[in-house]
Amino acid sequence: MLLDVHILRMQCFFHTYSTSSLALSILQRMSSQLQIQHVRHVLIRLEETIIFALIERAQFLRNCPVYETGQFGTALKGQSLCDFMLYECECSHAKVRRYTSPDEHPFFQNLPSPLLPPIGYYHNPLVPNDINCNAQIRKIYESDILNRITQPGDDEQYGSTAVCDVACLQALSKRIHYGKFVAESKCRKPSEALRAAIKEKNKKSILEAITDAQVEGDVLKRVFHKASIYTNELHMANMQATLQPEIIRNIYQDVIIPINKQVQVEYIVRREAYRASQELAPTKETS
Repeated sequence: MLLDVHILRMQCFFHTYSTSSLALSILQRMSSQLQIQHVRHVLIRLEETIIFALIERAQFLRNCPVYETGQFGTALKGQSLCDFMLYECECSHAKVRRYTSPDEHPFFQNLPSPLLPPIGYYHNPLVPNDINCNAQIRKIYESDILNRITQPGDDEQYGSTAVCDVACLQALSKRIHYGKFVAESKCRKPSEALRAAIKEKNKKSILEAITDAQVEGDVLKRVFHKASIYTNELHMANMQATLQPEIIRNIYQDVIIPINKQVQVEYIVRREAYRASQELAPTKETS
């Protein structure tokens, strides 16, 4: 543990202050985590993050005042508590360049500029794009997911509720937007069906081509298994498990996977448009 902390401190030091070859090597290793071969590992790790976040939020009641604008008067400048907590969190993260990474997507756009020097993501496989589904994720979270994972009522644990909401929203956002990396991987080794769908520029056909029922089934089984273990641990510790594994699995099935595939389709369409524009762009003459 002490060694891990030491390494983390050294990385932070080099990322921020050093221009040595060692610092460059650290940055390159950091960027390599964005490569296609690491995507599956990231998605599997994010399952635990999402499961824990949902379980944590489920310990509190619905607490509707957290999401109502103006509920806390002028103290939050008319924002809801969830809005305020999420925005302030993103402001602090933006200052340390979280949202310069291609795998991070903010819920708010009017964020401060980074205070730290920029990082070059040398191995970013994505084409330039501005796909961001966070407005949709936020809406579904408040209108659907909360109804699934919480009991109706108000326990007045507003601060703790909002903190858990931020964790849930950020985890869901990261998992869903990783669809861009999944799509890039599929485009590099396309099936015949995907190649034909891309050529036709047909979104419905692209969606059908990227859908793998076996893979999705494996994900749902794995999520259910993990959720069962974690909720059983709560039971063994004489703590009431407030969230059943089926609920978490169904959130993956009904929300996470469909929006993830929506991101994939949109990225594939924009990827092909970008590639076409690059091919048509005039080359600069050299003297």
